[in-house]
Amino acid sequence: MFFVQMSGFPGSGKSTLSRLIGKVTGAVIIDHDIVKSSLLNSIEANSIDAKLAGKITYNIDWSLIEFHLSQGHNVIFDSPCLYQEMVDRGIGLAEKYNMKYKYVECYLNNFHEINNRLKSRERMISQIQEVKSEETFNYTIANSKKPIQHPYIVVDSGRPIESYIDEVIKYIND
Repeated sequence: MFFVQMSGFPGSGKSTLSRLIGKVTGAVIIDHDIVKSSLLNSIEANSIDAKLAGKITYNIDWSLIEFHLSQGHNVIFDSPCLYQEMVDRGIGLAEKYNMKYKYVECYLNNFHEINNRLKSRERMISQIQEVKSEETFNYTIANSKKPIQHPYIVVDSGRPIESYIDEVIKYIND
């Protein structure tokens, strides 16, 4: 049994990889963008502060994750995972429910390709449409959070998914 915590910049391929992992393994996927978009679609557009909407959404995400882990389901959390607290919380829940903790980062260090992906995808209300600052992009890429005490995998998501899916599945199953 496992808990997979996805990581990576928006547009790096986390959702595409999460869905393929879910299809192969039968794991439940908790998609942060779906939860946040549902929240934002349920209220008037400007009636909630973006930071508060994010906090509420993460509380819902973690509640769903814990529920599914408590029921013995394999779970994938599809979220950028930009903060150390998220890594720590994921590890803590995996340990609490005797699940293997797995961390998969989709790495695409190409500002222009990320923006191409963001602009061409079908976008939910919670998702960004483009990255305006290359400096912010580079800072985020350089400061991604990874588990220190647990093995993790970083995939070059600029490559075709078929070139690394088997490696990811093997990592999750080990």
